[in-house]
Amino acid sequence: MVTFRTLVRITAGLSLLLAGACSTEPASTAGTGAGSGPSELAAPPAGLSRVILVGDSVAQGHGLAIGAALGAAGVEFHSMASDGGGTVVGPTSDQLWAELPERLRTAKPSTVIYQITSYDWGTEPKQKAAYERLLKTVRGVGAKLVVVTMPPIKPDDFYAGHMDELARAPKVARKVVGDDVFLDANAVWGDTYQRMHDGKVDRSTDGVHTCPQGAARFTAWLLNELATMYPGFTPPAAGKWANTGWSGDKHFVGC
Repeated sequence: MVTFRTLVRITAGLSLLLAGACSTEPASTAGTGAGSGPSELAAPPAGLSRVILVGDSVAQGHGLAIGAALGAAGVEFHSMASDGGGTVVGPTSDQLWAELPERLRTAKPSTVIYQITSYDWGTEPKQKAAYERLLKTVRGVGAKLVVVTMPPIKPDDFYAGHMDELARAPKVARKVVGDDVFLDANAVWGDTYQRMHDGKVDRSTDGVHTCPQGAARFTAWLLNELATMYPGFTPPAAGKWANTGWSGDKHFVGC
């Protein structure tokens, strides 16, 4: 597992590479495409070969960096993250889940990364049932499910009544999927929301989303975690993906 000190070394040059994060440079589409159409794809090669990201709008921002990085490594990537809600459990999950199993079946991913969302509300039995359903669905399409924790948030009135449920969600998910495929991103974010990291803007002013530097740091960490799970995968150097245009995407607000 990548420790905090290791992460600091990995991402030491990301701030310089992301100096133009607020530019109007168009976002890169490298590494995207799997599962985006109605046609059923062929089975993926063995190993880390076709990755699908599932989550909420926080994961959407991360997907921009992840897609660029995996594209640089020759790995297919597509984001199925949902803007404005959680797909698996929570207040919008019934509607969003209705489409996900078929989209995963036709995309035939090798790996599904689920980033726990700020909408993973509900009782413990509801959370457990939802994560079990996700695990069964992902295994049913022949893929590996990797669950990763969300960044800590600064709760407003919308979230204030759900913080205990959000704190419980990772614990429930970990019991369902097991330690081998559960990734705690605490090494990236720490225990609490922190807008700045090493003197640079890391998180949005909204207290929930991440900025390009945060997305890049998270991606560098995630790539190394995936390399541990998939020995045949070598993370590309940050210079090959960190400044390829994705940081100028309009998704990044409050940065």
